[in-house]
Amino acid sequence: MKRTLVAATALCGLALATTACGGDTKAASDSGPAAGDQKLKGQTVTVAAVWTGVEQQNFQKVLDGFTAQTGAKVAYVSTGDNFATVLGSKIEGGDSPDVAMVPQPGVLKEFAGKGWLQPLSPDVKGAAEKNYAKIWQTFGTVDGTYYGLYFKTSDKSTVWYSPQALETAGVQPPKTFAEMLDAARAVSDSGLPAFAVGGADGWTLTDWFENVYLSQAGPENYDKLTRHEIPWTDPTVVKALTSLSRLFGEDDLLAGGRKGALATSFPDSVAHVFGKSPKAGLVYEGDFVGGVISGDLGGKVGEDAKFFPFPSVDGGPAPVVGGGEAAVALKSGKNAKAAMELIAYLATPEAAGIWAKAGGFLSPNTKLDPASYADDTLRTAAKSLVDAGDTVRFDMSDQTPPAFGGTPGKGEWKILQDFLRDPSNPKATAARLEAAAAKAYKG
Repeated sequence: MKRTLVAATALCGLALATTACGGDTKAASDSGPAAGDQKLKGQTVTVAAVWTGVEQQNFQKVLDGFTAQTGAKVAYVSTGDNFATVLGSKIEGGDSPDVAMVPQPGVLKEFAGKGWLQPLSPDVKGAAEKNYAKIWQTFGTVDGTYYGLYFKTSDKSTVWYSPQALETAGVQPPKTFAEMLDAARAVSDSGLPAFAVGGADGWTLTDWFENVYLSQAGPENYDKLTRHEIPWTDPTVVKALTSLSRLFGEDDLLAGGRKGALATSFPDSVAHVFGKSPKAGLVYEGDFVGGVISGDLGGKVGEDAKFFPFPSVDGGPAPVVGGGEAAVALKSGKNAKAAMELIAYLATPEAAGIWAKAGGFLSPNTKLDPASYADDTLRTAAKSLVDAGDTVRFDMSDQTPPAFGGTPGKGEWKILQDFLRDPSNPKATAARLEAAAAKAYKG
C-alpha cells in the first residue's frame, strides 16, 4: 500500500495536466460511450477502490461507459489509502461492495485466503487470455484460482532526467547501468550532482534494488527471492547490492551526498531535479513522477522532463517492474451477476481506452490502441509494459510480508536506508536482509 497514496497524488497531477481538470472534463470520445443492450437496466453494482479526486473522476468515466452499455447503475466507494482495513471492515460489517480494485498482490492473496473472493468467470478468464500477457493473469491468481483482473498499472522502471542537464554534460540517455554511471559522473563533473535519491522514503530504495536485481539475476531468481525460496544471502542478492554500491558509494553523484539523500523524500527528490532551483540532473522512480512534474511543479513532460527505461545491468535485459490494481468480485456482494459483467467490461480495450484518453493511466491490455493515450510519455511507458510481455514482474516488496517489505523504519526499508548510509559491505547488508525476511515470512 506504500505507493498508493504517492501514485494517486502524482497521477492526479498528471491527469490535471492532461485533462485541464476543473474545466473541460468531457468523456473519452466526443460522442460519449456507445449505448449497449441495457441487459442490466434497473440493477446496481457497487465498486470500492483507493482512488479519490481526479483519479476517481476518470474511473467514473469508465463506469459511465459500463452503464451506457448495460444499463446498470454503478455506485463508487473510495476506501482511501488504508484499503485492506477499510474494505475488511465493510465486509465483516455486512456492507460489502460487489467489486473491489485491489492495489497489492499480498492483499489479494489475504482476501482469497479468507474466502472473501469469487473466482472470476470463464468469460472474464477468456477475455484476459485474449487481451493480456499471461503474467498479468498469474499476478491475479492464488493457489491456481483466478481472482483478480488487472485494470490499471504502473511502470516502475523509468529514470527521469532534465534534458538540459544531460545536454550540458554532453551525454545521451544510457542503455546500460555502466553507461548510466558514466553519464552520472559526466553530469556531476559539469557542476550538478547527478541523482536525487528519495532515501527518506525507504520504498524508493526497494525499487532501486528490484530493478537492478531483475535485470541482473533474471525473472526466475526474482520470483524465488519474492517467495523466499532462496535466501537474501544468495550470491545474486550480494551482486545486486554490490552494483547499487557503485552508485551509492560515490557521494558526489548524489544530491546532498548520502546524508542528503537519506533526508530527502520522494516528492522532494523530484523537485530537486525539476524544481525552480535544480539540485540534480536525474531521479529514478515510476511513471507517476510525471504527475509530480506536470502537477505540483508546473513543468512540461516531454520538454522540461523526459525519461529513459531503467538500463540493462551486466548484460541482462532491461528490467520492467510494474504495479497496479486488480478487479475482484466479493462473495459478500449483493449483485454477483452485475459484478462479473463489470469485471468482464474492464477487461476490454474499450474500457481501458476511456481512462487512457483522460490521462494518468497505464493498461496492460495488449489490444488497447496506443493512440488512445493522452500524451507521448504515457504512450512510451505503456509500450514498455506491453512489450515486456511475460518478463514483467510485480513490485517485489509489495508481495512480501508487510513486516519485511512495507513498514517504515523496519525490515527492508530500514536496512536499505542503512545501506545507503554506508554501502561498503553488501554481504553484511544481505545477512541483515535475510534475518529480517526469515522472521517476517515465518510470522
